[in-house]
Amino acid sequence: MVFSSPIFLFGFLPVSLGLYFLISRRWQNAWLFLVSLVFYSWGEPVLCVVMLLSMTSAYLLAFPISKYKADRPRLARLCLFVSVGINLALLIFFKYTGFIIDNLRLIPALSPFLDGIRRFALPIGISFYTFQIISYTADLWRGNAQLQKNYISFGCYVTMFPQLIAGPIVKYSDVDTALRTRSVTIDGFATGIRRFAVGLAKKIIFGDGAGALFAYFLQSREFSPTALSAWGMMISYTLQIYFDFSGYSDMAIGLGRMLGFDFPENFNYPYAARSVTDFWRRWHITLSSFFREYVYIPLGGNRRGRARTYLNLTVVWLLTGLWHGAAWNFVLWGAYYLIFLIAEKTFLLKLLDRVPAVLGRIYTLFTVGVGWLLFSATSATDALSVIKDLFAAPALTTPQVSFAATSALPFLLLAAVLATPLPKQLCQWLSRRPSPAVKYAESAAILLLLMLGVAFAAGSSYSPFLYFNF
Repeated sequence: MVFSSPIFLFGFLPVSLGLYFLISRRWQNAWLFLVSLVFYSWGEPVLCVVMLLSMTSAYLLAFPISKYKADRPRLARLCLFVSVGINLALLIFFKYTGFIIDNLRLIPALSPFLDGIRRFALPIGISFYTFQIISYTADLWRGNAQLQKNYISFGCYVTMFPQLIAGPIVKYSDVDTALRTRSVTIDGFATGIRRFAVGLAKKIIFGDGAGALFAYFLQSREFSPTALSAWGMMISYTLQIYFDFSGYSDMAIGLGRMLGFDFPENFNYPYAARSVTDFWRRWHITLSSFFREYVYIPLGGNRRGRARTYLNLTVVWLLTGLWHGAAWNFVLWGAYYLIFLIAEKTFLLKLLDRVPAVLGRIYTLFTVGVGWLLFSATSATDALSVIKDLFAAPALTTPQVSFAATSALPFLLLAAVLATPLPKQLCQWLSRRPSPAVKYAESAAILLLLMLGVAFAAGSSYSPFLYFNF
């Protein structure tokens, strides 16, 4: 089930919210836990068992971690390793077994023994809820989170349907207080609706629209590779993944506000960044924060000399690439960003500070766009082929591709503007005007976005979020 599907918009969401506010506050966590399990189990009920196993093991092992971390730290540390190990083992088994087997098959002596090994379906959102569970266990060990004794409340944290499938990655300490006591105000609920409406429009109108363009340019390359189709692929996918993923995050944050939770922001206009370093402070913020807090800093961060810093960055970006997918193009994608981040740490940031801001933004957008070609490809070979065609394609364009690109230009320009802070700045400027007409116009605009999003959702075919795959 996805947020943009009719069954969610017209069935699941109204029923879930309606009963949530009708029942006693005492039972709201239980209801939220139940409907979240229904939401997750909608397509593949058996995969819910994997999530429950991860969650239950972490819940049970949290008790000895909390009890013995002061008096018997070795025992508590052992429980910590077992808890994290179980969750990582499940993640590796379901997400990376096929990748490992495919690479082992390249060894002739091993290939005959691997042919009959069965592949398992990837549980949706396993990368996200695994990281949330690990963050709870690690924070409990470090004293940054309190032990959650109530299984239902802990289950509510892990399975909460607004951010279960594709984030944002929420640390337990972010919602600990809200799990125990929370309230929903009219203003808070209205803010949640506005955020959800904006996210739905971003996903359905601009994310899916850019996705259709990407599919066209991709298909056109199969018949006649051209430079324009390669550039079209890069630009359209750059817009698609932003509006798709940031739209989901907006909807998740909005749904959280409707339920009384404040989820962390996940995007801060990343395409306005002036460097790759700045881009990764703005893109998928909760994932970057997770790797920084639970991998980079524990490894030593930048406190042990330049060589150790680069080693720590290598580990982080190898894991970042693999986290996004079990394929070599994701490994290359992580290595690609590692090279630029090290270059910026070494000398490039100083150079970027001396040039006009527009040049820094052009450099960042192009670097990120090429990275998305690596990210979106089905193989590293296909990605490198498209990147080569940006500058050395057999032909510049074809009449069909030129017509499609010209027709799509107004949409692409509008989407590009909406991916910048300009619309938000305009809305903030208008909000400072006390005129009732401005307030009515804002409400009408939100209502229009919601109606357009719902109309597009009702009339479109199934369109899952890109990050469901990760």
